[in-house]
Amino acid sequence: MRYDPKRVPIEVSLQRLHQDYQTADSRRTVRQFSVEPIPREAIELALLTAGTAPSGAHRQPWYFVAISDPELKQRIRTEAEIEERDFYERRAPKEWLDALAPLGTDFVKAHLTDAPWLIVVFRRDSEPGPGGTRLKNYYMTESVGIACGFLIQALHRAGFSCLTHTPAPMTFLRDVCQRPTTEKPFLILAVGYPAEGCTVPDLDRKPLDEIAEFR
Repeated sequence: MRYDPKRVPIEVSLQRLHQDYQTADSRRTVRQFSVEPIPREAIELALLTAGTAPSGAHRQPWYFVAISDPELKQRIRTEAEIEERDFYERRAPKEWLDALAPLGTDFVKAHLTDAPWLIVVFRRDSEPGPGGTRLKNYYMTESVGIACGFLIQALHRAGFSCLTHTPAPMTFLRDVCQRPTTEKPFLILAVGYPAEGCTVPDLDRKPLDEIAEFR
């Protein structure tokens, strides 16, 4: 297939990049969600965007389970808070807890039931092959991570807020979502509007000279 995208003048490219950066820089992770609903179509379009991400050998090793059912969300919250409480009270080293302190996080995960949607992302380690065989996937973690980046930015550009959540261990998500053992839970993404009066930490992002160099 021939690929010949239309070129745009460099000044237009730079203008778009400035706008994209400003949009991305305005994104903040929120932990306080409104229960206001979001239509399923919005989530479908965001997931289609995530599915355009590049992947190793074009195996597209991701699977998304979008959940709005209150009972399923409550089950996920109950299971997650068991693991999170154990993490905060027993397993987490002091250095880690100190790093989390400015964010104000604890084992109570109200976002898992408040947010209108939870998107549980799975990493597919293999795909069904001919004759009942399995085809190994490649660069699964990298590929799924890129797809999640596409997803988060698509939702942000649409005016929604997100929170990534990775309870450890996450194997309970496979049971809740009824996914096969060839898939591993990657993260939970809570999606919705910020609650009225929502606050976020006043954090600075590293400047360009601290995250990149040119040679």
